[in-house]
Amino acid sequence: MFFVALVMLLLGFPVAFTFGGIALIFGVFAEGFDMFAFMPFRIQSYMENTVMMAVPLFVFMGIVLQKTRLAEQLLEAMGKLFGGVRGGLAISTILVGALLAASTGVVGASVVAMGLISLPVMLKYNYDKSLACGTICASGTLGQIIPPSIILIILGDVLGIPVGDLFQAAMFPGAILIGCYIVYILILTFLKPEMAPAMPQDLDDETRAQQIISALKAIIPPLALVLIVLGSIFTGIATPTESSALGGVGAVVLALIYGQFSWKMLYDSGLETVKVTAMVFAILMGATAFSMAFSYTGGDYIVEEVLLNLPGEKWGFIILAMIAILILGFFIDFVEIAFIIVPILAPVAEALGINMVWFAILIAMNLQTSFLTPPFGFSLFYLKGVAPSSVRTTDIYKGVIPFIAIQVLVLVSIMVFPDWYGMG
Repeated sequence: MFFVALVMLLLGFPVAFTFGGIALIFGVFAEGFDMFAFMPFRIQSYMENTVMMAVPLFVFMGIVLQKTRLAEQLLEAMGKLFGGVRGGLAISTILVGALLAASTGVVGASVVAMGLISLPVMLKYNYDKSLACGTICASGTLGQIIPPSIILIILGDVLGIPVGDLFQAAMFPGAILIGCYIVYILILTFLKPEMAPAMPQDLDDETRAQQIISALKAIIPPLALVLIVLGSIFTGIATPTESSALGGVGAVVLALIYGQFSWKMLYDSGLETVKVTAMVFAILMGATAFSMAFSYTGGDYIVEEVLLNLPGEKWGFIILAMIAILILGFFIDFVEIAFIIVPILAPVAEALGINMVWFAILIAMNLQTSFLTPPFGFSLFYLKGVAPSSVRTTDIYKGVIPFIAIQVLVLVSIMVFPDWYGMG
């Protein structure tokens, strides 16, 4: 089933229909049509799932903020603030990527926005092409680990963990990853100054003060929204679903503050939200049918038995699971992995007594690399689509390799030292 699914996906068949179609063929062959009698009840249970309601609401929040030109204002302000430092434009891109991740969480929007605004400026000031491309792709994917992240909501539902617990647990690993990106750029620019020269700055105190004020004006509103949304979850005032509604309203208020609100913008945001949500839930339906057929044919027992009898028990399972997810991330999307692979791994993790919050954070950090790994890393396609013709695909591929290595190192550190991250 997995081999056929992978081949069909590589041939370009739509994901939801691929999984649904394979489930139908294999399910009917193994058990007959009666096997799918419970399918409507499974679909209904997802339709009534209040946790999954947070997905369209957080997507809506992100799309509205994207349309307020938030990324543009942040990048302009931060670029002026840090431009005088060697590698300053790259550092400001990472910081803006982190803030966009926390406020919009839409990887495609973040990468495209920074590719259109930040990349031409970096190239203008003679930044190394691969460094500039790698920085934009990597910082654009931070929305996968920094709350409120869609993948954390999905993992919370699949693994049966409170989403608020996952959001809290992901904060520190996300901060460590941002710190590692910045340290890498500082070390690289110290060793090779020509890769990221400082912008020429000849400013008096008054101009500098104005830059700081404009940067604060650009940063404080979205930061306040993020703090309100996450704060309401962490303090227990609101559930993730309720706070996602709060975030949607807050995003519309920010659009009014920035003077970008219009009924057309609201309609377009709603339409895009429906498209993204429909895509996620269509994949979910296909994945549900696939996992149902897989379970009914006894596949889950075989996999469970193999994984429980691995050498090294808990560690053997964790290492194999992480390698499998990393490799699958080269070929298939994070949504399919979350809906197809994770439900198979979850019972084994529980049987081995693994901390499920820790396991979920490991998966989320691992899935983040799927946006950067060739040949199907979405961030690479997003950036190539908006990059100038002088930037080749090889420049983008070369640029993301160090950031993939950093992500894997942070993943390993979470595996080996869970106590450091409060997940022992």
